[in-house]
Amino acid sequence: MSSLRRLQIKSAGAGRNSAEAGAPAILPLKDAGRVVVYSFASVTSGTPKKWAATYERAGINLLRDLTDTSAKDITSRISADCRADDVVVVSVHWGPNWGYEIDSEQRKFAHTLLDSGRISVIHGHSSHHAKAIELCDSGLILYGCGDFLNDYEGISGYEHYRGDLSLMYFVSIERDTRAILGVDIVPLRVKHFQLVRPENGDVAWIQQRLDRESRKFGTRIVKSDDCRLLAWIDRTEVA
Repeated sequence: MSSLRRLQIKSAGAGRNSAEAGAPAILPLKDAGRVVVYSFASVTSGTPKKWAATYERAGINLLRDLTDTSAKDITSRISADCRADDVVVVSVHWGPNWGYEIDSEQRKFAHTLLDSGRISVIHGHSSHHAKAIELCDSGLILYGCGDFLNDYEGISGYEHYRGDLSLMYFVSIERDTRAILGVDIVPLRVKHFQLVRPENGDVAWIQQRLDRESRKFGTRIVKSDDCRLLAWIDRTEVA
């Protein structure tokens, strides 16, 4: 934490005490706007409860359950903390490392947050590979963003999930309404501890896999001519 502060890097989700761990990262935008990021670690990811920050002990901002009560506690705090024009992101470390299944409790929790009308993006992570995206009228849910850069090369047993494929997510948000205007995804590949451009076959593979999983939630993922991925709501699908 001291190093981050010295380098002037914003952080959220950990701190020297519970107040600091629960405080959001506030990123100023041009024209006086702000992006406000709240971060949590859920016990569903295997995070030990003893890692939780307390009044007198450093640690993480632990999310002990995914109940409606917890979701409403979060939205109440956001309403108290944030300005009307803030763009709010809730970042949650949740769920298992491998597998595409989305727990119904996770989805309900995410929708309860979005339905408050104060949050634009649920940034989910924990899985070591990309998982489904749900783009809906109330906001964007990234159920699992995978690892951006890791040291797992050479570890066998989960190659079929293609954890070596990383994604950058660029989300366009309308300032006045905070509505999601578009999701632009740039695929990359982890190789020798670096991020490199993937082969066309890799881009096709991740597009097909993300589209297959996201379609369950009424979202389609298509590949553009320049090998980016674009997410859009499929109004013909029933989530």
